[in-house]
This record gives sequence, C-alpha cells and structure tokens, in this order.
Amino acid sequence: MTYTPQKPRLAESSDKLRARIPGWGADLDPADRPSVPRERFAPEESGAHWEYPDEQPELWPRERSLEHTRLPPVFGTTCPPKGLSGAIRKLAYAKYSEGRAAHWLLLMAGDRVDALESALRSMLTLRPDNPVTQTGVLSEGKRHGMSSRLGHNRADVKHHWMDPIIVGAPWAGAAAATYRLFRRR
Repeated sequence: MTYTPQKPRLAESSDKLRARIPGWGADLDPADRPSVPRERFAPEESGAHWEYPDEQPELWPRERSLEHTRLPPVFGTTCPPKGLSGAIRKLAYAKYSEGRAAHWLLLMAGDRVDALESALRSMLTLRPDNPVTQTGVLSEGKRHGMSSRLGHNRADVKHHWMDPIIVGAPWAGAAAATYRLFRRR
C-alpha cells in the first residue's frame, strides 16, 4: 500500500500481464497502433503543418483588445454583441486597455445589461422564463440550502443576501408594471 513502510510488491512483468489478461498491452508495440504510420515521433518538429494557420473570416467587426493588433486565427462567434449590452462591450474594448479597471467594470455592466435584456425578451415571448423552477429557489428548502451555507466557511456567503434581490427584483418589477398597466384600463 502507498504511504506505508512495507515494501510494495513488484509489478508483474509485461509478459505475465499479457499472458494473464486478454488484450493487455495491445498497443505496446508502436507498429500495432491504429495511428501508424501517421504517428511518428519527431521532437525537433512542432507538429504544425503551417507557418500561420488559416484565419477564420471576420463576419462582423469583432471587439478586440487594444493590446492586440489582430484577432487570433480562430475566435468565437456564438454570441455576437447585440443591443445595449453589445454597445457597452464594444466601448470597453475600443476605449480601455485590459489593464484598466474601467475595461472590466464595463464588461461586467454589459453582462448585467445583457441579463436584463434577456429577461425582458423572455417576457415578450409566449413562453417566458419561469423564475420559480429555473432559478433553483425550490431547492433551497428541499436540498438543505441554508444549512449548506452556514458554518462551512464558504467564500460566497457574503453575497447571499443580494441573490434574491438580483434574481427576483426584475420579475417583481415586471409583475408590478404589468399590474399597473392593466389596472389603469
């Protein structure tokens, strides 16, 4: 056993293991590997077959750091900047270096605005988000929410009092606005 003073038994030899376990060591001989002959060991080569990889086309002006003059060859395209949050993110990249706090504060503000835009967009659909089942509120009572937080020296305890406000306030505000809108009619 590891960490005990007794000397461990020597491992069985490869020949004994191969005789005892069917298929053991099938890939020990490099010539038997499925990747042969494509796999070759050449430590002096990097494995890249290009001087500079083909660049992904830039379909819209991507936000980029002031420190970098060009985009990397491959970049994400799944979440293009849109709306007010996209404008905030573009401002953060266009005006402030990544070394400045203003850059990151604007990105965080853009993230919060994006969350608000998504919640508002959801309310305009026929199937809006369900804050009761999709935020995990029900698991607070079922899965020992409070007892898992208290007395365990967790780092995220300090913001727990804000979570219901951050998650529930937009929904409560939308419900109040809807109520006032229909009450006037």
